[in-house]
Amino acid sequence: MYLQKLKTDAYISMVKSPKFSAHSRLLSFKYAFEGFRHFFYTEHNAWLHAFATVMIIGVSFAVGISASEWIAIVFSIALVWITEMLNTAVEKSMDHLSPASHPQVKLIKDVAAAAVLTAAVAACIVAFIIFIPKLL
Repeated sequence: MYLQKLKTDAYISMVKSPKFSAHSRLLSFKYAFEGFRHFFYTEHNAWLHAFATVMIIGVSFAVGISASEWIAIVFSIALVWITEMLNTAVEKSMDHLSPASHPQVKLIKDVAAAAVLTAAVAACIVAFIIFIPKLL
């Protein structure tokens, strides 16, 4: 019983969050921006997504979409960016954990890439639903 309590106390002390610190919150923003910078400088797909984002925002202003359509566009763009960044994180993690080629690593990377493709297709469908009627 005493040993169980020691294990529980040790676990709680390991998962306990440190006290709030404004400095640590600011550092978390710094690290996030470092992640953005690394993503944009090293990932070719980031450039493609940036180009698509600028084009879609430009077309949205040009055709004068409604507030609810803006919400759909912004969430679609965000979904694609988020999945692409998570895909990059998965790929980098897998490359670090398993530098040699492995069928399971390939499967993990393929599924992560499929998530990006799914988000991109959904974003295209949203764009077609919003823009086709306005352009015709």
